[in-house]
Amino acid sequence: MSSNDVEIANELSSREQFDEGESGVQVTCFTEVSNDSTLHFQIIRLHKQIYAWIGYNSAKFGHLYAAASTRPNNTIGVTALIGGSSDNTGSGIARRLVLKTGLNIVLACNIPKNNPMLEANAEKILVQKLISLGYTKPKI
Repeated sequence: MSSNDVEIANELSSREQFDEGESGVQVTCFTEVSNDSTLHFQIIRLHKQIYAWIGYNSAKFGHLYAAASTRPNNTIGVTALIGGSSDNTGSGIARRLVLKTGLNIVLACNIPKNNPMLEANAEKILVQKLISLGYTKPKI
């Protein structure tokens, strides 16, 4: 790889990446540094569903949660698909994202369970990005 290729790769990794294919799938990737912690995010907007990944200081996948509105009274159901049995760090975020977006949410998260401030900050950053992308439902 030439030095020019390395420069281009570094530029791409430091900027937000966005891609919309012919299928209407939208992919957004970005990184935020907050309180000496690096948070990596990936958002994939599918039809009636959002997949989001939050990485803490690495590209580790973490626990995987699915959340959706249930009938008849529109409560939110959340389940851990991979890991997460003793830790609910991502399940609360997934539940609140369903309330804010009105869409089904699949969330992968590797935020440590003993750091509620980091969890709150990651959720705030993710929600701000979802709002800027227009993925949240309007307030009535």
